[in-house]
Amino acid sequence: MREWENNIRKVTPYTPGEQPKQSNVIKLNTNENPYPPSPMVLDALRQMTTETMRKYPDPTAWELVTAIAEEYQMRPEQVFVGVGSDDVLAMCFLTFFNSQKPILFPDITYSFYDVWADLFRIPYECPPLNENFEIVKEDYYKENGGVIFPNPNAPTGVQMPLADIEEILRHNQDVIVIVDEAYIDFGGISARGLLEKYENLLVVQTFSKSHCMAGMRIGYAFGSEELIRHLNDVKYSFNSYTMNEAAIRLGAAAIHDSMYLKETRRKIMATREYAKKELAQLGFSFTDSQANFLFVTHESCPARELFEALKAAGIYVRYFDKPRIDNYLRITIGTDEEMDALYSFLRRYLKR
Repeated sequence: MREWENNIRKVTPYTPGEQPKQSNVIKLNTNENPYPPSPMVLDALRQMTTETMRKYPDPTAWELVTAIAEEYQMRPEQVFVGVGSDDVLAMCFLTFFNSQKPILFPDITYSFYDVWADLFRIPYECPPLNENFEIVKEDYYKENGGVIFPNPNAPTGVQMPLADIEEILRHNQDVIVIVDEAYIDFGGISARGLLEKYENLLVVQTFSKSHCMAGMRIGYAFGSEELIRHLNDVKYSFNSYTMNEAAIRLGAAAIHDSMYLKETRRKIMATREYAKKELAQLGFSFTDSQANFLFVTHESCPARELFEALKAAGIYVRYFDKPRIDNYLRITIGTDEEMDALYSFLRRYLKR
């Protein structure tokens, strides 16, 4: 080995869902919203000028921060924004998980958590979900260096009751607890209401799912003024201009159109519930997802085989070659037309 190779930080990177290059596919593998952003976002985009791009953006992203704070009835000092919730979460790991004790997150969860832990040299443990893919709250009562979990969970879509989240918080008041709510808008109850009671709580959300803006990379967190101040200190030490001006302006426009958010959420949730009925008739079983995807397994068709067959037909879903879930597929909820095409293929393929 060459000497300089000894000083390279080596990690196993996160593997995102495939982004097919061809356009004539049905893409149900990365939990993107199938609908366009709010018309108010498009209006804001048209109003942007070359002068907007020439200048540095506001490093505080104040227009976006205040829009989020107003919408959720928070103080601006309780809001942190970043380049997608991945950026926000990475900043949280870097800022708050610095104990020698292991942080805790589920064994089946968002697969970026262990990547960040390895990257930042954070010890961690992964309490297993139970047989119903539910978090066992008692597993998080032991001594630790911090706690993080998604709610609803990914990739299972299972929602944790708010009372259980509070129990985890009650048993962990000496560390930071992060609730990752990327999918909360599709039927879940946010932990945001617990912020005034627990100063060690951070709630992270994103524009990528319900706001139809995955391409703009906008994420945000709610927390106490002290926690948000510490996050900003790390952010400004890392990169003063993390958010571009387009993301700031278009994000603020999206937040202001709450009626459009409600309508797209309603459509996705209705399509999801209909999909549960259709897939059950085809022999699939699944968790009671409260997200914009379903986590399914078939009674007789192996998941890997079905994944490859769907891909060959131009229908992309997500397959995880991991213990306990290697016979499941995660299917993003698309438009009614996209889902109908999925059902038609499955009927033919399964010969039903």
